[in-house]
Amino acid sequence: MSVNKVFLIGNVGKDPEVRYFDNGGAVANFSLATTERGYTAANGTQVPDRTEWHNVVLWRGLAEIAEKYVRKGSKIFIEGRIRTRSYDDTAGNKRYITEIWGDNMELLDRKPDGQSGTPLSPLTVQMPPNQDVASKPEGTENPSLGSNKTDDDLPF
Repeated sequence: MSVNKVFLIGNVGKDPEVRYFDNGGAVANFSLATTERGYTAANGTQVPDRTEWHNVVLWRGLAEIAEKYVRKGSKIFIEGRIRTRSYDDTAGNKRYITEIWGDNMELLDRKPDGQSGTPLSPLTVQMPPNQDVASKPEGTENPSLGSNKTDDDLPF
């Protein structure tokens, strides 16, 4: 038995890029930063914060929710799976990209108008079980990275 499951809580690095397909399906892509807090070791050594950047891919209804509610700086929870794929860049070099394909998402931001500083009741969105990513629209094998992407498009 094997398990491919990831849980992330972090801040969105850029507004989601959402694309719609002819059949009405949608895909959203954005970066998510997670940070492990630094500390001071017993011997006085300072260990700094460590930030990791994750490429998040959401399909169908989750993509539409992300388009409406997720913005750069938003704090979110993502539950999903790790997917790694390869592509050839414009110079013909093989490149690899690791993505988090989200199955569930929770928006964790506070109320935007600052009312009483209380958190919103989290908005939880889950991909319906009958819409597994295996049923994604045809012609979307590499949906989050177009052929004109370069290393400059990566968030790090």
